[in-house]
Amino acid sequence: MLRAVMMAALVAMSAPVALAQAAEENRLQLEGIAAIVNDKPISYSDVRQRARLLLLTLGRQAPSQEQVQQITGQALEQLIDERLQLDRVAEFEVKVEPAEIDAQMSDMATESGVGAEGLRQQLQSAGVNPVSLEEQIRADIAWNRLMSGLYGSRIRVSESQVDDQMNRLRTASKKTQFRVSEIFLYAPDPETRVEALKAADSIIAQLNQGADFRVAAQRISSAPTAATGGDMGWVTADDMPDALSAAVLASPTVPALLKPVEVESGVYILQVSAKREPSQPTTKVDLKRLVTTDAKEETLTEAMSRIKTCADVNSVANSRSALRAQDLTDIDIVELGPEGRDLVLATEVGKPTEVFAVGGGLAVMYVCRREDGAEALPSKEDLKNSIKARELNMISERELRNSRRDATIIYR
Repeated sequence: MLRAVMMAALVAMSAPVALAQAAEENRLQLEGIAAIVNDKPISYSDVRQRARLLLLTLGRQAPSQEQVQQITGQALEQLIDERLQLDRVAEFEVKVEPAEIDAQMSDMATESGVGAEGLRQQLQSAGVNPVSLEEQIRADIAWNRLMSGLYGSRIRVSESQVDDQMNRLRTASKKTQFRVSEIFLYAPDPETRVEALKAADSIIAQLNQGADFRVAAQRISSAPTAATGGDMGWVTADDMPDALSAAVLASPTVPALLKPVEVESGVYILQVSAKREPSQPTTKVDLKRLVTTDAKEETLTEAMSRIKTCADVNSVANSRSALRAQDLTDIDIVELGPEGRDLVLATEVGKPTEVFAVGGGLAVMYVCRREDGAEALPSKEDLKNSIKARELNMISERELRNSRRDATIIYR
């Protein structure tokens, strides 16, 4: 009798699990499976959701069906990478709290001032399930945490490495340099490169309509520079692969967004934002940017009335949820673009610039330091941090490629 009761209880307990599994299988059968990663399916619906999300992060308008189709291949590759990342972090029990995901979503929504919940509502109204973005953020946080934990303390940057890099930069300063940013779409074979070229055309169309290149690189690029918004820094033609340097040198104007550049491993989208000739004098500045996310000028002017020196900017920004402060240290003034450069040059050190529009809000920049005729080189500490970050990004990229090689990935 006891055995019968126990069996009945087990059947009752397993029924909801069986029903849930059956429901998931029915969903996948209806939607179709785009790929299987280590026995875990990715549905076509998941891919479409991610494609729409990628396009929405680039532009303000709802993407067309044609645009979604153009970028589905890149969306699928991104989902595959996330599955592999989450499988790896599960081995180490890396946890990401919901509050961390909300914080990143809030940062993404800063310019529009809607917050995490407001962003979720915007996605739903555009036909995108917010879970797609949440899973992307979860994988990104967990993977970066795992890589930092496993390898961060092992990376040692010596003074000789810093000196060697400084000497290379000093030599490069005697040549024509370009400020270049990149988006790399990984496509290792001819078939996927066709899809990557279509995706690149769609991305460039969004960028030409005003999408933020930095955001696009962070969300889409497979290059290590994705963590810094695709920024390659100041480079010479000799610093880049032949195909990229040829494209940059062939550009008739600067700034410019170049046509897709196809290479053996994928497709590059390049943005050349500035150009400087050898020994061109430069001005370096330290700035604090203060942004109001509610688009109310009185919010900004009230905050400015309480700021007496640059040291006050961060504390005043932290006093109100509608304010954000950002430190811009040792910036070459040409990196600010013509409008930003004119604003800063017209402002005394220690004073704020005129108020200007940014995204969905208003902003002002406090000029904390200005050094005319400065050598266009980073500080040793910044260079050391840059070398360490680059090495960690390269390790992270290598680990993900190894996970792809060792995984069982079946495209349907």
